[in-house]
Amino acid sequence: MTDSLAERLGTHGLGVLVTVKRDGRPQLSNVTYVYDAVSNRIRVSLTDGRAKTKNLRRDPRASLYVNGPNGGSYLVLEGKAELSAVARDPHDDAVEALVDYYRTASGEHPDWDDYRRAMVAERRLMFTMTVDHAYGMPSPS
Repeated sequence: MTDSLAERLGTHGLGVLVTVKRDGRPQLSNVTYVYDAVSNRIRVSLTDGRAKTKNLRRDPRASLYVNGPNGGSYLVLEGKAELSAVARDPHDDAVEALVDYYRTASGEHPDWDDYRRAMVAERRLMFTMTVDHAYGMPSPS
């Protein structure tokens, strides 16, 4: 990925996660992503049972589309998804990963105990994707 594309991506933001439906058409979902430039990995919090999660279990190919300011630039990241276990206990590995994700994307939560309970109740899991291919158009100079 070029430096200008990596700069556009930043460490976190809003994007569109694209998965593949059973019939081959794309399924798109607005998501908050976290990007780690060192590992070249994207993370997104998902809910078990939703269309994108079912699609990724069947076909792990995914893309993340990030739009630039005023539509003047964009970035598409492609790779294969890895899905964590579903959160089952407020202190299991899945919840710890979701806490780290939240801190990176949003900062400190006002009530971590409540957040941990919610991750279990909502049956959350972590989507992780190593970026295999990236393309787009950086912001005009």
